Amino acid sequence: MATLVERIGVDPTRAKVVADCVQLIDNTVKSKGMVLRASYATIKAIKRGFVTQVVEALLDDWLGKLQPHHDKWAAGGAGTFSEFLTARSDDVAEDLLAVTDERAEKTSHTTAKKAYLKLRGSAKTNVIESIPDLAKLIEHHLATAPAA
Repeated sequence: MATLVERIGVDPTRAKVVADCVQLIDNTVKSKGMVLRASYATIKAIKRGFVTQVVEALLDDWLGKLQPHHDKWAAGGAGTFSEFLTARSDDVAEDLLAVTDERAEKTSHTTAKKAYLKLRGSAKTNVIESIPDLAKLIEHHLATAPAA
C-alpha cells in the first residue's frame, strides 16, 4: 500500500494539499486572540510566502508522523480516517508538533523562532482544535488523489 507521502505528498496533489494547509492555518489564526494574530502577521511579514514555504518544507515530515495513525486505521480502525484522527487528537498534535519543534530549533529565522517559542505553550491546544479540519483535508485529498 502506498504511503501518505506517496499518495498526497507528490504532484499534482501536493500543491493542493499545501494550499489547503495554508488556508487552514490562516483560518485557524483568524479565530484566535490578538497575540497569536499579531505574531502570525509578523511571521508572514518576514517574507512573502513564508508560511507556504514552511508547509511545503514540513509536509513530508507531517505526513510521516500521520502514517502510523493511518496504518492503524487501515488495519481495522472504526469509522472514517477523519474520525480516527479526531479521536486521537492529543497524540496526533504531539506528533505534528514534534516536527515543528525540531524545525524551530534549526531555523535561521530568529524572528520566526522567537514567535514560535513564545506561542509554543498554547500550540498544542490550537493544533488539537484544528485536527478535525486537518483530518477532513487529508481524507479529501486521499479520496481525490490519482492512484499511486
